[in-house]
Amino acid sequence: MKEGWKYQDFEKCLIKVSKQKAVKSKDYLSEGRFPVVSQESGLVSGYSNDPDLLYKHQKPVVIFGDHTKNIKYVDFDFVVGADGVHILYPVDQILPKFLYYEICSIKLRSLGYARHYKLLKEKQIAYPPLSEQKRIVEFLDAGFAKIDAIKTNAERQLQAAKDLFQAALKEMLTPKDGWKEKTLPDISHNLDGKRIPVTQNKRTAGIYPYYGASGIVDYVNDYIFDDTLLLISEDGANLLARTTPIAFTIKGKNWVNNHAHVIKIEDDSLRRYVEYYFANLNIEEYVTGAAQPKLTQKALNRIRISIPNDHSIINKIITALDDIQMRTQQLQSNYDKTLTLCNDLKQALLKSIFE
Repeated sequence: MKEGWKYQDFEKCLIKVSKQKAVKSKDYLSEGRFPVVSQESGLVSGYSNDPDLLYKHQKPVVIFGDHTKNIKYVDFDFVVGADGVHILYPVDQILPKFLYYEICSIKLRSLGYARHYKLLKEKQIAYPPLSEQKRIVEFLDAGFAKIDAIKTNAERQLQAAKDLFQAALKEMLTPKDGWKEKTLPDISHNLDGKRIPVTQNKRTAGIYPYYGASGIVDYVNDYIFDDTLLLISEDGANLLARTTPIAFTIKGKNWVNNHAHVIKIEDDSLRRYVEYYFANLNIEEYVTGAAQPKLTQKALNRIRISIPNDHSIINKIITALDDIQMRTQQLQSNYDKTLTLCNDLKQALLKSIFE
């Protein structure tokens, strides 16, 4: 118990907010008059032009995502996005930003995609007089701002490296005089028909990777391919969103499901070149299907790949791109560590106040 602090059950610290009409996620606009605040991680998830949905704030509020446990401090008028958004409006004795920081300090166990507000309302809120709350908020604001600056700097460095890699891909893989256009059937063997379907019963814990469109899906005990192969994603959603590599190499014993094309290229340098070529390819023009976009084998086979005649040029391109990619991956690793450190520092600051 902190001297001079009051302790209240969670919901006794709130003024009830009438249930707001929400805009469905499919109706979010990329631009519009009013920001949409949902339970997703970003502060603003989209926009709406419907004034009848607008929540007009009298003072800032805290948003709690029932499914995601995401917490936001919102000091502007907004439209509620989809389901699972709790608007927490504190009583006059508690500053909204203070409530935000205190909720951020509360650790709730994960219930998966189930609702978590029932866990939050079991907690107590401790708060000092308003003057002390204001001092604490100013302290935490300053500390969080410094931590966010570290994170932003790391993000800039990582993005600069990614931009450099994309620029290098475009420059080095742009066709030059003397290069020839080839298709995958000209330079490789397609092993799609060699797959044996894996039943769900066979997808049990094992030692061999089971690959899909975006990488390792699972591990199984049996395997079909024992080679160095190039997988090219058939999953149009992943291709268009670029959330995963379009093409990636696998080695050794593995299963591959029917969401990735299995390509065997005998020459390792040429395989690596093709892998980079697909990373630079505008794949959208080859993908078909509106409801479930796919890169079919027929479409894959008509993609024309510009290849240098001189094998030494291929090796030079691969060496240069490998070096930039390695440095980018190092920065990605550093960024991931920095992000973890920043989150840990924030939790340490919150702990120093609320525990």
